[in-house]
Amino acid sequence: MNAPWKSGLPGNRDPFAAYICDDAALDVLRPVVIEMGWQPEKCNKGGLRNAIQSLSVSASPAILVVDLSESGDPLNDINALAEVCEPGTVVIAIGQVNDVRLYRDLLSSGIHDYLLKPLSAQQVHDSLNQALAVFTAPKAGEAEQVQRHISTAIVGTRGGVGASTLATSLSWLFSEEHKAPTALLDLDVHFGTGALALDLEPGRGLTDAIDNPSRIDGLFIERAMIRANDNLSILSAEAPINQPLMTDGAAFVQLEEEFRQAFEMTVIDMPRNMLINFPHLLGDVNLVIVACELTLASARDTIRILSWLKTNAAHAHPMVVANKVQTATAEISKADFEASIERKIDFIVPYDIKAASNAAKLGQVFVEANRSSKATSVIKQIGERIMGASEDDLESLTEEKKSLLGGFDLKSLLSKKDKSEEVEPAE
Repeated sequence: MNAPWKSGLPGNRDPFAAYICDDAALDVLRPVVIEMGWQPEKCNKGGLRNAIQSLSVSASPAILVVDLSESGDPLNDINALAEVCEPGTVVIAIGQVNDVRLYRDLLSSGIHDYLLKPLSAQQVHDSLNQALAVFTAPKAGEAEQVQRHISTAIVGTRGGVGASTLATSLSWLFSEEHKAPTALLDLDVHFGTGALALDLEPGRGLTDAIDNPSRIDGLFIERAMIRANDNLSILSAEAPINQPLMTDGAAFVQLEEEFRQAFEMTVIDMPRNMLINFPHLLGDVNLVIVACELTLASARDTIRILSWLKTNAAHAHPMVVANKVQTATAEISKADFEASIERKIDFIVPYDIKAASNAAKLGQVFVEANRSSKATSVIKQIGERIMGASEDDLESLTEEKKSLLGGFDLKSLLSKKDKSEEVEPAE
């Protein structure tokens, strides 16, 4: 169904079709359809089930109006409709249940609009015009989307270091500040907070993907992802905690591949246990942000994760970010931490409990709720570093100044300093 990253006008499809349960609604809809220049014969009697039956054997129209009045489980029925709809179809639902939660759930599932009965001609006209605007909107930037994709994974060395805060904040910055089509994949299937931080219901898309990886394609992505804004969509879950994660990771890899085709930026909130269980998830990841804190345990685990990345994902550029830092009360100093991990910390995000509380109260991501915070300023610098990466930066480690890893080879430099007064440039 409709999605912000697939707005091209379908080729040879019918422009419009409707499946309506009652004559009163049909009487309102048909004159508007004629005014729009479409055929009134495309307004069919029969609701959602009739639409599913018809579209299972025929091509989907560009704009589809379906009546949910006779549906006992609208969300499940909409999912069934999505399976027979082709990508790019804009769906407008009509119903008689006046419920805000249902409205939000329908929009999250990919519905363009939900109209409440009894219908008015102006209401229908406005909704159809908005649906038509999806196809006539400017397509600037689509070529760049195909040419460029950056995948960033955020891994926390310890629970509570704020990896999810970084993931949601960077995703929001990419989509809002840089206007880049962005996917956020929260791989904490049972306790993920990605959707929560964005004040969204997580939906069932991620659990459906895990259960049926063979169904993952462009249409599945379009239907399953929850839209946070015009350029940001999220795939998250709150799976029952009495159900263990039963997967070989194939679903996650397939999701990442689909993201590369549909988005410019992918951000993966990756719990550290995922590195152990599914190392192949980093196969196409360009950067790995290792989120840490200035503690002895975090220093130990930063060393272990960096070593793991060097062995299992040497192609991915590591970036060390110390988060929630209180210099005066840190367990170990920045200098001691860097000496322990044998490299520099790339960014230090200061601790700001008031800003974190404000974000939670507003139901917004950290950087959106606290635009003037010092922590936000640093997170923006991280985002700009990532967004500014060229293809050469993402594929080569040889140019120290241009590469994202510029200045990271501290261990090599220190070794050379110990041996000689003359230090050669790091390779």
